Amino acid sequence: MKKILLFLFLIFVSCKETRELPGQESGQSFNQFLSTVKLPEKLEFCGERIPLEIQEVRERAEREFYLNLQSPGQIILYLKRAGRFFPMFEKFFAEEGVPDDLKYLSVAESALYMSRSPKDAVGLWQFIPSTGKAMGLQIDEYVDERRHPEKSTLAAIRYLKSGYKNTKSWILAAAGYNMGHENISDNLSFQGTDNFFDLFLNEETSRYILRIVIIKEIMKNPQKYGFNLKPTDLYKPIKFKIIKESNFIANLQEWAKENNTTYKDIKLLNPWILQRRLPSPPKGKVWEIAVPLN
Repeated sequence: MKKILLFLFLIFVSCKETRELPGQESGQSFNQFLSTVKLPEKLEFCGERIPLEIQEVRERAEREFYLNLQSPGQIILYLKRAGRFFPMFEKFFAEEGVPDDLKYLSVAESALYMSRSPKDAVGLWQFIPSTGKAMGLQIDEYVDERRHPEKSTLAAIRYLKSGYKNTKSWILAAAGYNMGHENISDNLSFQGTDNFFDLFLNEETSRYILRIVIIKEIMKNPQKYGFNLKPTDLYKPIKFKIIKESNFIANLQEWAKENNTTYKDIKLLNPWILQRRLPSPPKGKVWEIAVPLN
């Protein structure tokens, strides 16, 4: 009985321990820190203002604000992974003439990780198969270009541009990324508005835009929220060269060895390759396989 009481006491003490965010003053509890942090009075996304003067919008924004700050480990991973992927996003966005803020959509979608959702959405931009194929991505038993960082980013830009073309709002384009551009257009028409914040939508999409906005706020101002990472703490973009292959590859391990690398490196640098071999590329195309620079 004494051992049981001692065990319960230790659990109670451990539950009473306070968590600290990076940058907190020594002894300041997580709750004390969080209670001093307030939602900024001004927020915007792609140059479009978030109407925080609307009480229900402010409350929804605060929900995303405090829930994100309750996951400091996840925020740290966002910041670290951004060091690897944001330079590529920013380059493509500048070339395609779309707002830089759209990179935070990928953070909200995938946490900048090659994840797969229960709805079979895959990759940094979480395309479902039908939308990925509609945007020109190859998806079959051997290749899934939803997992190709560069090609999926360009596909996401195409899809977002198509939404913006119809609505002239990047917020609505981002909402359409979540629930489908056709569904957004239907709701705009039925509800008689052209403003996202006047729409009554499903909870996921209603939260989605404000979640992206809050992720942007925290990632653009990490020190303000207690995250003091140095540039050297961030994951670096991986340096590689491209080898073009016009034939089928019967054994990817042997191909890797012939090109002075390893099967592991090929799979890590080319997550779009699903099998241990590659068939002949589609007619008129070649496989572009990334290999590490020596």
